[in-house]
Amino acid sequence: MISQLGRYEIISELGQGAMGVVYKAKDPLIDREVAVKTINLSLAQEEREEYEARFYQEAKAAGRLSHPNIVTIYDVGRSEDIAYIAMEYLHGRELRDILNDNKILPIVQVIDIIAQVALGLSYAHEHDIVHRDIKPSNVMVIRDGHVKITDFGIARMASAAVRTQTGMVLGSPKYMSPEQVMGKLTDQRSDIFSLGVMLYEMLTGQAPFLGENVNSIMYQTLNTTPATPSSLNPDVPEMLNFIVAKALAKDLDSRYQNARDLANDLRACRDALPRTSAVNPLPDTTPKAFNATNQDATPSDLADAGEESNQVPTLGLSTSFDSMEATMRLASMTASEEDVEELSKTFRMSRPSMDDINRAGIGLRADAASKAAPVSRSYSQPTPPANGGGYILLAIIALVVIGLISTIVF
Repeated sequence: MISQLGRYEIISELGQGAMGVVYKAKDPLIDREVAVKTINLSLAQEEREEYEARFYQEAKAAGRLSHPNIVTIYDVGRSEDIAYIAMEYLHGRELRDILNDNKILPIVQVIDIIAQVALGLSYAHEHDIVHRDIKPSNVMVIRDGHVKITDFGIARMASAAVRTQTGMVLGSPKYMSPEQVMGKLTDQRSDIFSLGVMLYEMLTGQAPFLGENVNSIMYQTLNTTPATPSSLNPDVPEMLNFIVAKALAKDLDSRYQNARDLANDLRACRDALPRTSAVNPLPDTTPKAFNATNQDATPSDLADAGEESNQVPTLGLSTSFDSMEATMRLASMTASEEDVEELSKTFRMSRPSMDDINRAGIGLRADAASKAAPVSRSYSQPTPPANGGGYILLAIIALVVIGLISTIVF
């Protein structure tokens, strides 16, 4: 591995690109990490001069692009037979790798990624730059879900180099537009077609045009209409079927004429999705209902718990415990005569006799015996305090009044 390219100190190799090796490097002038993409200039002298001139022209044009969804180019240079482009180093993953790990992503995430790519393309097209090689390996997804398009300008250089050597157009067959397949002049609508292929693949897990070889794929690109995405993935809404069909229209005039319209339609589709589908596809950290008797609760248990949460919560006690009558009985055993009379007026209820209290006690014991409880509870009869019964009664009255007010209000 080389150790230096121009002023850039090579740290490690990141991978092999279509044109050469991609390195992680350091710019010592400003102590910044960069990605350096190399391009081999090992051509005949005449071809080399023409190619190098075009390279600088394209790199300069791409370097003028400043958009949140386009990777920033810092510098361009040459070291012996290697031309290179220094660009921002991105902490993220290629979309291709993400799709390899997760064949089909959630619908909202697909829409978000494609819409961001469309916005980046729209900006480039407004500055008269066409990418010509839109595909998942040229899209980076940063850790926060932000998307950046890479290799602007380089795709056109690759095409020129191969045309010079072989007379054929270079491209990624699965993502090429019909006009690219036929070798015609391309404009921004070619990028839109390639993005439509990407969208189809992300929604269904397969490319719209498949074949055993390049010729078969190119034939299908020119002559066949793929099945609707929803026929392969029932989660795809009907609106996305129409968006995909318009992006993949073989007739240029029937296709989206600019990428911003595509982005707007995607965002409208996202906004029309049901609320439960329009959540960020991140691990669910919402607290779940906790089952104290079974910590390994099943999904149906949690659903039942959710339904029960809408009901009035209870203490699980007999109504003999949880009622105004019970409060009066407790007051009769613990409070002074004056306090009991005051509570009786508040409840509009006569004071219970000892026979009433004893009968209630028998009823409570019988009610408790009839229930098979997993955990035994004992409710001992409270003993009258030596003093302070009035304070207890006042507390009881306050709780009861608060409960009555809550019942009336809510």
